[in-house]
Amino acid sequence: MTIPLTLAGPTLAEVEAARVVVSRVAEITPMETSRYLSELLGTSVHLKCENLQRTGSYKIRGAYNRMSQLSDEEKARGVVAASAGNHAQGVAFAARELGIPATIFMPIGVALPKLQATRAYGAEVVLRGHTVAEPLRAAQEFAERTGAVYIPPFDHSDVIAGQGTLGLEILDQVPDLETIIVPIGGGGLISGVASVMKRRAAEQGREIRVIGVQAANAAPYPISLAAGEPTEISISPTIADGIAVSKPGKLNFAIIRDAVDEVVTVDDDAIAKAMLVLLERAKLVVEPAGAVGVAAIMTGAVKASGETVVVLSGGNIDPLIMERVISHGLAASERYLKLRIPLPDRPGQLARTSEIIADQNANVVEVLHTRHGSGLAISQVELELHIETRGPEHADQVLGALRDAGYDPRVDF
Repeated sequence: MTIPLTLAGPTLAEVEAARVVVSRVAEITPMETSRYLSELLGTSVHLKCENLQRTGSYKIRGAYNRMSQLSDEEKARGVVAASAGNHAQGVAFAARELGIPATIFMPIGVALPKLQATRAYGAEVVLRGHTVAEPLRAAQEFAERTGAVYIPPFDHSDVIAGQGTLGLEILDQVPDLETIIVPIGGGGLISGVASVMKRRAAEQGREIRVIGVQAANAAPYPISLAAGEPTEISISPTIADGIAVSKPGKLNFAIIRDAVDEVVTVDDDAIAKAMLVLLERAKLVVEPAGAVGVAAIMTGAVKASGETVVVLSGGNIDPLIMERVISHGLAASERYLKLRIPLPDRPGQLARTSEIIADQNANVVEVLHTRHGSGLAISQVELELHIETRGPEHADQVLGALRDAGYDPRVDF
């Protein structure tokens, strides 16, 4: 992609200046190489671990850079923001470090760890509504009413420059980078990273490919790019709540339109599988929004050559949600089967089916034996089994053995 001289967004000098500011609070996060993903993609794949950043995500970079630019008079008025979690924590932490009063509007159903962390940084938290849109409106009304400075999550040049510091850090760690894969919500992170990558590549006379990834149920960028302007969509529920944004930011859209080579989407099953892979193979806890880049590699949604970096943008996840996601990921990978098997209502059937499953070296986790299943004849009972397997081939082996024995197992997703 040839970058126009009029590329919107921060210059390299502006991002370098932001780096000096951000370095006061942000850690230089690890860059880990993934052999598993490298084998899948056919090229060297590195994981940029912003899930290990202070406050648990990259958001601290943009929030701190923006708030550091405020005048003393603006700081005295305080700041206000709206977020389901990561931006809230970034703003609250930055406000504490800079001595600025902060009010954060969050949705009523926000995960308890994110709520507690935001309050622990000293911000006043107000719960409002059940989607991010409602706290956003409330925060903007609060700013108009009180004079507090609204800190946007992505659509501001100072925020973008702050997020762009991640791009400089990545180039320090992987100087021969050829492809970078970045999660997209409103577009703040990829705007900053793409600005840095494309400008640095142009200076060096080479190409760096920038790929964005959105959750399929909350993907306004493919539609907006096709329409040529930011377009609002209706988003559906997704486990990747951290990037569930219904409309691109104006400045972000302009940068992404000119500097991002491709935007792809991944569904929730793929995201859950990616989180499981990161947990098992990389020993990294990554929230759903932060795992979409890995999901894009695993599904074949992206192709890359040369040194490739995937940004793991955050690790803030409620343990209860993590438990559900792991279960979902195991089921999506066919390593956890829920079977319903109609049986004749006579002694020995439960023992027989258990023996068949044991012979296939599968593990029964849970059993429910009932006479009240829908569609059962009077002479039948239904056996519900939750089984651990080693993957799709082993699952097929178990199902085949049950069918060969005369049973009719049905997989219940």
